[in-house]
Amino acid sequence: MTVCLHNGTLLSGISVMENCAVLVHDGLIEDVFNEKRFAQKKFDSSVKLIDVKGAYIAPGFIDTHIHGFGGFGTDDSSTESVLEMSKALAQYGVTAFNPTLYPSEPDTMVKTINAVVAAMGHEEGARIMGLHLEGPFLSPLKLGVQRPETLSAVDLHLMERLWQAAEGHIVNMTVAPELKGMRDLALFCLKKNIVLQAGHTDAKYENMVEGMQAGILHSTHLFNAMSRLNHRNPNAAGAVLIHPEMSCEIIADGVHVHPDLIKLLARDKPIDKIVLITDALKPTEQKTGPFFANGEEVEFVDGCFHRKADGVIAGSALTMIRGVKNLVSFGFPVENAVRLATTNPAQVMQYRKKGALIPGFDADITVFDQNYEILLTLVGGELKKNKF
Repeated sequence: MTVCLHNGTLLSGISVMENCAVLVHDGLIEDVFNEKRFAQKKFDSSVKLIDVKGAYIAPGFIDTHIHGFGGFGTDDSSTESVLEMSKALAQYGVTAFNPTLYPSEPDTMVKTINAVVAAMGHEEGARIMGLHLEGPFLSPLKLGVQRPETLSAVDLHLMERLWQAAEGHIVNMTVAPELKGMRDLALFCLKKNIVLQAGHTDAKYENMVEGMQAGILHSTHLFNAMSRLNHRNPNAAGAVLIHPEMSCEIIADGVHVHPDLIKLLARDKPIDKIVLITDALKPTEQKTGPFFANGEEVEFVDGCFHRKADGVIAGSALTMIRGVKNLVSFGFPVENAVRLATTNPAQVMQYRKKGALIPGFDADITVFDQNYEILLTLVGGELKKNKF
């Protein structure tokens, strides 16, 4: 299939270009050029020409931390549920994602991993890049809504079992750097090209530095479920701010992190080290309740989901396009907001040929207007949504 999107503002992940066109052929970006050149080109009748009427043409959004969407999710341990999640996400501009697993009993975790792996290659929407394991090697002192009985001390035999179940498709993993035996786990993961993230951690500053030396260079939902910055010990949050080599996730719903703190983060961190994520739960964009996540009932209150039993924040109801819109409202230029949702996650997760609109890259494209409404989604050159 050959498609040419034209008359748009290109947010390429590298630069901004107005009055621009993108030519897609056989699942790849073939060329990027201005509207004047578009008018001069002669296209074969087989080429589908789409006038985007001045809308933004951006790389497809990449969500590297998401539990569920639209009533579907990983906690169902169901291949069908993950595939439905893929279809729903494409309607919101997401072209690639890492289904994120809560820690659970080993047999259940293996079952869920098997279900996600079985979905890979059969997606009708956003592509599954691989799994994000949020645990089980986490701190019981920073649970969030993780269930304490599902956590584990560092166990290389268990890690090997999870790796084998995933058939090599674990992309990223959240760990608590202060746990005993973490260095051995980190070395195992580095050999398997697993991106390690510090999260759900009560680490002191020195634990974080040791973790960085072992290759833990990314962090999970910065400021949430981690030891807070203190003037006598910077702890986990402070270490991420202090060290420019550390990258971080951020939930830009305006609830998990105060907008002004996100602006401070942008001023302090290199822009390419900040990754927008949703941490969205299964009932996100689900129209009717009751709502459940990780086996517990949750309710939507004040902009995010809370565990009904005790009111603890359980996760976000964010979409990637709403996160981009929020970042712009916080003061980010739109090109930087898009970069946090596209180029940055691709670079941190080492996804080749994704996250930018460059000839030879995968034709994963999202088109949205100035009101941040998704108008078109291309995944691997295939139209998954088209409102033109």
